[in-house]
Amino acid sequence: MRIATWNVNSVKTRVPRLLPWLEDRQPDVVCLQETKLSDEAFAALLGDTLNNLGYAFAHHGHGQWNGVAILSRLGLDDVERDFTGQPQFAGKVEARAISATCGAVRVHSLYVPNGREVGSDHFDYKLAWLDALAAAVAAGPTDVALCGDMNVAPADADVFDPAAYLGHTHVTPEERARIAAFGLVDVVRERWPQERVFSYWDYRAGMFHKDLGMRIDLVLMSRGVADRLAAAWVDRQARKGSGPSDHAPVIVDLDSAPDGDIGPVVPPPSNPIRSGRGVRLPQSPPL
Repeated sequence: MRIATWNVNSVKTRVPRLLPWLEDRQPDVVCLQETKLSDEAFAALLGDTLNNLGYAFAHHGHGQWNGVAILSRLGLDDVERDFTGQPQFAGKVEARAISATCGAVRVHSLYVPNGREVGSDHFDYKLAWLDALAAAVAAGPTDVALCGDMNVAPADADVFDPAAYLGHTHVTPEERARIAAFGLVDVVRERWPQERVFSYWDYRAGMFHKDLGMRIDLVLMSRGVADRLAAAWVDRQARKGSGPSDHAPVIVDLDSAPDGDIGPVVPPPSNPIRSGRGVRLPQSPPL
């Protein structure tokens, strides 16, 4: 069973990358985030093609912002859009969560709120959103996989330079505590505890080519599911070339690994700045 998660940063823009990737990597279950389409527009754009490729799909989106989807060749049962207790922001429940049972695993495709600035209303919303999700997941079922853009780097090892992120979201103790509170297995980090692994690189300042990134796209699994792990890796190839998303897919193989246990990042970066010390984030204000 191959499960993949990918923040495509506009599925309409990413169609020329997404469809060849599906045929090449052959995932059984795909979680997409930031589709930025309504349900109707998603079905019109991809429905026939996905059906021809053997995927059932469920999408949750209101157009323009957010949007999540699950594609599955292993069944797509008991689809739930949003989750019990999901908080609102600015009076609305945003399209950030969808779940379904695929091959006896409850799979969640998640686009966690960014948080924007520490201490802001949006940051408080992010923490409340994660708290509510944890409560919903704890209610069952037992065999579960949370897949998506969590907008949290779980540890200092998951950013190119912790000092560069001081004062920013994604790395605060409050956010990291919420990820730990799920009590689930971060399968990429468990499989590769000492490796440099990122899944997101800012479009600006050559961050991708220097490998100055973050690992914020996560697959968190219950112990029983994680014990089936055969491989876990970031498909960096999908971040290369023309018109990529700023995120790379994360791929997890259960029971068997069609490509073998091929490493944490495929292919590895060719021109990384290993330390990254002294590099400022592109979004940082001028000194």
